[in-house]
Amino acid sequence: MQDALLARAEEHAESVMPGFTHLQSAQPVTLGHHLMAYFEMFARDRSRLRDARARMNLCPLGSAALAGTGFPLDRDATAAALGFDGPTRNSLDSVSDRDFAIEYLTAAAQCSLHLSRLAEEFVIWASQPFGFVQLSDQWSTGSSIMPQKRNPDAAELVRGHSGRITGALVSLMMTMKGLPLAYSKDMQDDKPPVFEAHDLLGLCIAAMTGMVESATFRTDRMRGLAESGFATATDLADWLVREAGVPFREAHHITGRAVAVAEQAGTRLDQLSIDALKEIDARIDDRVYGVLSVDASVNSRTSFGGTAPARVRAAIAAARKAREEEGR
Repeated sequence: MQDALLARAEEHAESVMPGFTHLQSAQPVTLGHHLMAYFEMFARDRSRLRDARARMNLCPLGSAALAGTGFPLDRDATAAALGFDGPTRNSLDSVSDRDFAIEYLTAAAQCSLHLSRLAEEFVIWASQPFGFVQLSDQWSTGSSIMPQKRNPDAAELVRGHSGRITGALVSLMMTMKGLPLAYSKDMQDDKPPVFEAHDLLGLCIAAMTGMVESATFRTDRMRGLAESGFATATDLADWLVREAGVPFREAHHITGRAVAVAEQAGTRLDQLSIDALKEIDARIDDRVYGVLSVDASVNSRTSFGGTAPARVRAAIAAARKAREEEGR
C-alpha cells in the first residue's frame, strides 16, 4: 500500500489539484502531496502495530489456571523456545488479560479509518461533478439496469468494512469492561472479533492498493478546478503583506474584494487586469502576477512538509529510505 502511494505520488509530484477544507476549494496543492498524506497515515499505522507487539509478545505458558504452578518450570526457556520476548510477570493477569487482542484491534480500527478516508476520496473523485479519477473495471462495477455506470463498489465496501472493524474493537472492549479477575467464560468471545478484523483489514488494504495502482488520475480536470476556485486568494493576501507591508487583516479584506470582482467578471484572479487590481488597492503592482497562478502558488510552499514539488520529492526520497531501513 505504501509502495503504491509512493509510486503514484512521485508520478504526480507536480500535478496541481485543489486542496480542500470543508470540501470547499481552499488552496492549490499537488496530487503527489495529497497522496503522501495517506502514506504518513499508514506509516503511523505500521508504527502502532510495531509498538503493540513490543508489549504483547510475552508468553503466558506456566501461569496454569490462575495461581501459577508448583512444577519446576523454566518459564524463560519455554518463552524463548516459542519465540516470545519473555514470560508474563503475573499469573492472574496472564490468564485474564486480553490487552493483546484489544491493542491489535485498536491499531486495526485506526488503520481502517485511514483506509475508509482514502476510499471516500476515491468515491468523491470518481463522481461526475468531480471527475478527478477513473477507476479500472477491476475495482468498479456497472449498474444492473444502467449500462453507463461505473460504480466505485470496492471503495464503498472498504468504507463500510471500517465500521465492522471498529465494531470488533468495541465488541471486545464491552466484553472485558466488567470482568473481575481472573478467567470468565465471556473471554472465549475474544477470538471472533480479532479474526474478523484481521481478515477484513487485509482485504481492505489489498483493495485500496489495487485502486491506487490502477487508477487513472484526470490531472487536467484537477488543474481546471484548482484554477477556477480562486484558490490563490491567500497568495494575493500573503503578497500584500510581504511586498506592500499591508497588515494581514487588511490584506484579507482587499483579497475578498478582488475575489468578488473576479467572480462578477467571470474570470480568474490571475486574469484580472492590473488596472482592475489597482482600483481595488493602489498598492498592488505588476509583481503580483508572479504569485497568482496555481503553479506559482504550489511552488512557493517550500516549508518542510509543504506541497512544493521539490518538497514532495524530498518527502518521497525520505520515505523510501525509511522503508529500506526498517526492512519493510
